[in-house]
Amino acid sequence: MGITVGLGARSEGTIDGVVQRIKDAESRGLQSVWMTNAFSFDAITALAAAGRETSTVELGTAVVPTYPRHPVVMAQQALTAQSASGGRFTLGIGLSHETMITDVLGLPFERPAQHMSEYLGVLMPLLNKEPASLEGELYNVQARVGVGDVAPVPVVVAALGPAMLKLAGSLTAGTITSWVGPRTLDTHIAPKITKAAEAAGRPSPRIVIGLPISLTDDPDGARTRFAPQVASYGMLPSYRAMFDHEGVDDPAEVALFGNEAELDKALLQLADAGATDFGAQVVSVEPGSATRTLEYLVSRAS
Repeated sequence: MGITVGLGARSEGTIDGVVQRIKDAESRGLQSVWMTNAFSFDAITALAAAGRETSTVELGTAVVPTYPRHPVVMAQQALTAQSASGGRFTLGIGLSHETMITDVLGLPFERPAQHMSEYLGVLMPLLNKEPASLEGELYNVQARVGVGDVAPVPVVVAALGPAMLKLAGSLTAGTITSWVGPRTLDTHIAPKITKAAEAAGRPSPRIVIGLPISLTDDPDGARTRFAPQVASYGMLPSYRAMFDHEGVDDPAEVALFGNEAELDKALLQLADAGATDFGAQVVSVEPGSATRTLEYLVSRAS
């Protein structure tokens, strides 16, 4: 059981606050902490700082966009975080969205599958402390990163479409998703990535599911209040395809809201559908709900 940080909580407005949140998660017995990477603190840097003040909790990014960072730079940063955390760092990467990459950053969002394939062709050897040698159409790289005695860095890819799931399954440790419901996980995500991993002779893939969650006795009211906050996610093409696959119109419909029995059922449904890990996105839907939800997650962390 894990939680997601970097979602805009006031307590995470400083690096000290982020590190304290992660230390608290570790002290409560949670197994993992996943940090988003948008327009606040850099997730890899923040987790490297947290790695110096924790000892057991897994630290992962959810996720770092690939287009703005050269794969050699990404490898350097990830290996640094791995060294700082004593081998507890997992690198989650993803394409992000065209609106973010092109409209906001002014970078071309072109040939995403080719981009990710070549990106991993450079990144994965370096994270395994091997030289990278790639003469591709998008990247032409001959490089190595010397970091001494550092454990290899596992990678999970934010993969939703068939091409990305094939890459994630055949080349990396698995996938990390957001806004994917149980039906989509069961019939689309899990079978496709598992098939790719089997074909490549790799172990069963890790499937990390991130979804909003809140402990409440009024799930319908909570969903109604939450819906306006997340409506924009339904307009992003990659997420829209997942909502359509799930058979829902509103992103809030895949959030996990309910009492303990209802949340237990929802988490079991995800596990049965193929989830190996849960990165809870704790949201406050009523006074005190965030604290109660965290306590619930801790109680289910064994």
